[in-house]
Amino acid sequence: MMMNLFVVFYFVCRVCKRWKRLVKDQRLWRLVDLTAWKGVTSRILWLLLRQYLGCGLRCLRLRGLLLSARGGSFLSESWLRSLSSKCPRLSQLYLLHADLRSLSSCQILPLSLRVLELRGCELPREFFIQSPEPADPSQASSSVRGGASGSGIAVERLVLNNVPSFTDQHLQSLTSWERLSRLELKDTFRVTANGLRSCAAKDGVCGVEGLSGLKFLEIGITGRQGYQLQMASLGLGAGWLGLEELSLGGKEVGPGLLCASRLKDLKSLCLWACTLSEMQIVRSCRMLRGLRRLEFLDVVFQPRQCPPAEEGEGGGGAEEPEREEAAGRDNEENETLDLNNPIPSLRRSLAVLLPSCILVFTECSVQISTD
Repeated sequence: MMMNLFVVFYFVCRVCKRWKRLVKDQRLWRLVDLTAWKGVTSRILWLLLRQYLGCGLRCLRLRGLLLSARGGSFLSESWLRSLSSKCPRLSQLYLLHADLRSLSSCQILPLSLRVLELRGCELPREFFIQSPEPADPSQASSSVRGGASGSGIAVERLVLNNVPSFTDQHLQSLTSWERLSRLELKDTFRVTANGLRSCAAKDGVCGVEGLSGLKFLEIGITGRQGYQLQMASLGLGAGWLGLEELSLGGKEVGPGLLCASRLKDLKSLCLWACTLSEMQIVRSCRMLRGLRRLEFLDVVFQPRQCPPAEEGEGGGGAEEPEREEAAGRDNEENETLDLNNPIPSLRRSLAVLLPSCILVFTECSVQISTD
């Protein structure tokens, strides 16, 4: 299928010079997404790079062969060097199901990258280690054209989604990435609380040590029932200097809330894909007076359980219809507010505890007890 597409491009280019210029116009190749194509091989990548990709490329999304019957790696170091020289403005790279174990280091990737996202990939043990010298001299010049300072890695946002080979050692290697400000760890099951604690920004002998430039951190575990006791977010209990935004998801929400009060610079907190009780949220937010934004995304709320009203021995029959009518009005009001205000009592409690905080509810629901 992919080769048929290149055949079409070939014949379109042969219609006339104007059509050839249109096909190769770099404005058409700013965003290239090949994740829908399962048969992308190294041969197709070379053809794409030689014939079409150039200085206009800003974002490239590729699908590897880890889940393919052929398997193996398809990104070679020679192709990545050519990509760096031909596409000096490439700032975003997304790799899906790619086997990167044949690459010596992440420094073989284009040094113009600002965003690197890896999903379902396999990594070598020392992939994120940054050596003092560039892996290839030609990349030093490309990094200058792309705006990177010197030969250092210029990635500002790193996303790791379901990368089982990502460990505490990889996390420790990221401390040399001076420009890294956003780190997203989703379903990285081998990251532990000790690993996160050792990389946290803290005062040291030579100043701030660890991931000192990090402003946003996301930790979430949503799959694999056997990993519910990992709780890497407990590593936040030691504090994290300069961390302003925290996102917790799945099984990391509970332990992360216990440690969030140690984050003195925290301004924004997002909780997603979890079940929370109203009392649990209120108790945790008592210590988060500096929050300016609190977001709940796909959260199932457990409301407070009110004790059943005692039945009077007499004289209550006249009041019963009034109570039923009032309950009906409350139910109608809750039905109109459930999207933006699933638990009115929770919003009122948070408004008192965090008067300067913006509350956001997105795709949330309330768990109704059957008792």
